[in-house]
Amino acid sequence: MARLGAAVTIVTTDGKGGRVGITASAVCSVTDTPPTLLVCMNRNSSLNPVVQANGVLCVNVLPGAAQELANTFAGFTGADQVVRFEEGNWTTLATGAPMLEEAVAALDCEVEEVVEKGTHSVVFARVLAIRLGAPGPALIWFSRNYHPVGMPE
Repeated sequence: MARLGAAVTIVTTDGKGGRVGITASAVCSVTDTPPTLLVCMNRNSSLNPVVQANGVLCVNVLPGAAQELANTFAGFTGADQVVRFEEGNWTTLATGAPMLEEAVAALDCEVEEVVEKGTHSVVFARVLAIRLGAPGPALIWFSRNYHPVGMPE
């Protein structure tokens, strides 16, 4: 799987279950009608039960220079959830889930279905709002390392 490159995102949620965010690369588009994403979360992830309790999430696609932020939300720095959100500039869109203002794109979603498969929960989430950030490279994870790629047109 190390050879399967993927966008680096921070998936966030907020609501009655709490405010949580993690770095994730297992995110992809399912359909454009209705606009739906798939987000895979390890069942042991701190995000998993909170997303399911809150019923909302925001997928924040990271810019190429956000490696430090990705490491923080991946848990590599030991920062707890409160401290993680002290990095970056956060606001909200439609659902109230935290949106990173520096994100290349932010997709604010409502959870529609969760399928349990092996060690993971596969979340199907309908996109309710989108915010496009400033043009620039995005961050991908490939061969166990971060790489900035591309320049959007």
